[in-house]
Amino acid sequence: MAILDSKGRLFGKINLLDLGAGLVILLVIFGIFIFPGTSGSVAQVGKKTVPMEVDLVVRGLNIRDPEQLFKQGFTKGGKTSVIIRNQPYGQIGIKSIQELPRTISVPQPDGSVKELPDPRSNNFSTDFLLTLAGQAQVTDSGPVLGNNKVKIGMPFELEGFNYNFNASVIDIRLKDK
Repeated sequence: MAILDSKGRLFGKINLLDLGAGLVILLVIFGIFIFPGTSGSVAQVGKKTVPMEVDLVVRGLNIRDPEQLFKQGFTKGGKTSVIIRNQPYGQIGIKSIQELPRTISVPQPDGSVKELPDPRSNNFSTDFLLTLAGQAQVTDSGPVLGNNKVKIGMPFELEGFNYNFNASVIDIRLKDK
């Protein structure tokens, strides 16, 4: 009896193509379960976790009464859900909230410009300066929250019981342990 017959079967029973496909499937299963690779983000492996504060500015939040935000947990000492680059990070503490005054630039007769309080009563636009405090992992390229690097200028989406708006990062402070 020949090792290969005229139809390409090994010992007249097993097709070589089927045998090759079976070996590939076994190698893939072996590779998945025996050598699964590293789990988690590469940025999180072997890095230290430190407290971090992030300052955010909210410009032009259209709201009738800013006090209604504060009644539902958007307060100093509260928590808010953060979404970074469409990836939910989770809850992070609110260290401080400062409502910024609305001003307008008024040209003066001598050519200078003064910044004066906005006299309009029907202006439903509010600005905030927020400080969020959480734990970040420090990598060679900067701090990481969840699986996302945090950089000045990037947007954070803040979400809570009665709000969902975007804010921009204007400062990052890392606290050394």
